[in-house]
Amino acid sequence: MNSIHFAPITDQIDALLPQTQCGLCGYQGCRPYADAIARGMADINQCAPGGRAGITALANLLGRKVIRLNPAFGDEQPRLLAVIDEAECIGCTRCIPACPVDAIIGASKQMHSVIVGECTGCKLCVVECPVDCIEMQPATGINYDPNQARKRYQAKLQRQAALEAKKLERIQKQKQLLAKIKQPQS
Repeated sequence: MNSIHFAPITDQIDALLPQTQCGLCGYQGCRPYADAIARGMADINQCAPGGRAGITALANLLGRKVIRLNPAFGDEQPRLLAVIDEAECIGCTRCIPACPVDAIIGASKQMHSVIVGECTGCKLCVVECPVDCIEMQPATGINYDPNQARKRYQAKLQRQAALEAKKLERIQKQKQLLAKIKQPQS
């Protein structure tokens, strides 16, 4: 079977996922996990951020039995938000590329801040911080839009792909120039 067959159901599954892009499910984002569910390669109980509500929604969509969250993929918790202790932040910028939705702003050797309404609570920035100045706190009272998170994640992926293509193009041009330089002069 080809991937076109799975696209509509993958879209529906992806729409039910929380779009944290945390990777706790064992996949590199919500869309790959949705695709794996659609293909029968992953179970519906691997998304800790989605919790029981997410499992129930997936079970209803797919006509499956509701099962418990697999503890191998984490524990259900309330939605979290990264908070940077700005006094401790050294401006290393390691957290910025780790954020799947570009919810961290800052510059080298400058303090960083989290865009509160855009943080998915993925915790990926915490791992990257060499001075432990990022803490995860409950995101109570903060509006979160999974569709906006999906758009921000897709935009980041597109931007990264474009940068990689430009880098490869530049390397190819450098190789061509080097080949011309190495050619014997006649």
